[in-house]
Amino acid sequence: MTSLAANAVLAVAIALMSGAPALAQGLGPNSDGPLDITADELEVQNKTCISVWRGRAEALQGQSRLRADLLRAVFEPTPGQAGTSGIGANACGALIRLEAEGSVFYVTGKDQRVRGDAGAYDVGSETVTLTGDVIAVQGQNVLRGSRMVFNTETGEGRMMGASTGRNQGARPRGVFYPAKKKADAPS
Repeated sequence: MTSLAANAVLAVAIALMSGAPALAQGLGPNSDGPLDITADELEVQNKTCISVWRGRAEALQGQSRLRADLLRAVFEPTPGQAGTSGIGANACGALIRLEAEGSVFYVTGKDQRVRGDAGAYDVGSETVTLTGDVIAVQGQNVLRGSRMVFNTETGEGRMMGASTGRNQGARPRGVFYPAKKKADAPS
């Protein structure tokens, strides 16, 4: 009975992944290769075109990385087409969203990283959104807020806070260090 259950799970996973191209629009700047996802456990929900990656989940594409306790990949359903699993499931198309929960880290380069409580990558708008206690770091510079939206194509972003007005503690805050000037060479 165990091998029958394992074969059914494998058939569902193959059906989900067979219609889904591995290419995302770009998890980060200059990321146009395949999206590589790994975790301790994978659950496939073929009827809803969702795969759930649990336990030290990580999505890699080019130099960009999205890491969390749980990653949920949502694919475009194509209703009316029977999946290849033989259980009447929908066929699934392209990746439309990647959702992250718990200890979320988004890294785009050697010295650029963002941490949050939850996050999402939307393929259509090419944006990464992190929420909760968001901390963005580039070198020594630090930016804090409660919600950050970053466009992976243009590099533009926006940090929001949980409150507004002077003397409110939950407003966006940044600490920026000036570049050190090299000493002038003697003439």
